[in-house]
Amino acid sequence: MNSTPSMESVGLILARDAQSIAEALPDAFAASPVAMPDLLCASTPTAAMAHIGHVDFMLAQPSLAAPLLAGATRLRWLQSTFAGVEPLMAPDLRRDYQLTGVKGIFGPLMCEYVFGKLLEINRHFAHYHASQSQRQWQPQPYRSLAGQTLAVVGLGSIGRAIAQMAKHFGMRVIGVNRSGDSMPGLDQCFSLTQALAEGGLAGADAVVLALPSTPALARRCDADFFAQLKSGAVVINVGRGAVIDEAALLHALESGKLSAAVLDVFDQEPLPPSHPLWQAPNVHITPHISAVTFARDIAQVFADNYLRYVSGKPLLHAVDFTRGY
Repeated sequence: MNSTPSMESVGLILARDAQSIAEALPDAFAASPVAMPDLLCASTPTAAMAHIGHVDFMLAQPSLAAPLLAGATRLRWLQSTFAGVEPLMAPDLRRDYQLTGVKGIFGPLMCEYVFGKLLEINRHFAHYHASQSQRQWQPQPYRSLAGQTLAVVGLGSIGRAIAQMAKHFGMRVIGVNRSGDSMPGLDQCFSLTQALAEGGLAGADAVVLALPSTPALARRCDADFFAQLKSGAVVINVGRGAVIDEAALLHALESGKLSAAVLDVFDQEPLPPSHPLWQAPNVHITPHISAVTFARDIAQVFADNYLRYVSGKPLLHAVDFTRGY
């Protein structure tokens, strides 16, 4: 498919924070050899409806763009504002355009979240906060992250950033990816099937899930997965909630198999007040905030790809519709 735009190309920003992104674009294009395009702005699908038939490219939030695809008859390129593009993967949606994701900007933010939580758990910060409120002086023994083993399941840009950061803490790192092919900085690497068959995760003190949501990965972290882990392991999910069998996770927590679970994503969001995870032992719940989208970062990703778009060059961070990421 030819993605080279015509002189009359029309662009659209479709995001809840569309105005903030639009305000960040001049700085993103300041050093670009091409002029910043004029872009329509909308924060809801309804607001975009009148223009959608004229749009050639979009900088859009996937969930807002999905219901408009059928009417976007001129669409050649959609730059997602999110890392996850699941709403655009529905089998009844068109796929005759180039879809690009966001990579490289969420890794540092995810690292802050993951290692902030690992330090909180290993250093007993919650205990000390509670002790302070009671004016109690109660030192606790703790473990350094150095020398511990971290397994990172999912080695996209976010997983790789987490693996690299683990090395700065002196951790041993096991990687799990689709192929099982190793990457620099890993002490071992497995495919997920291989890891489960060979006990590749059995030595991990903590397991970080950084997986996308695809049909093949739905509920992949099930009872067999948790049974493979060592007693007392910590599980952190910053990928997608659908990859975890929540009933199996609850059993692993209630049985004491896991010492803690840190969950930023869930199969249903917001997590319903009646969900048993709220009351499960040693669960740290956060409302999908491990890496939020900053307008300046999204604007720069778009500016870099727009230069390629108008030059007819391959776009960065292309999404494979077959794989779903």
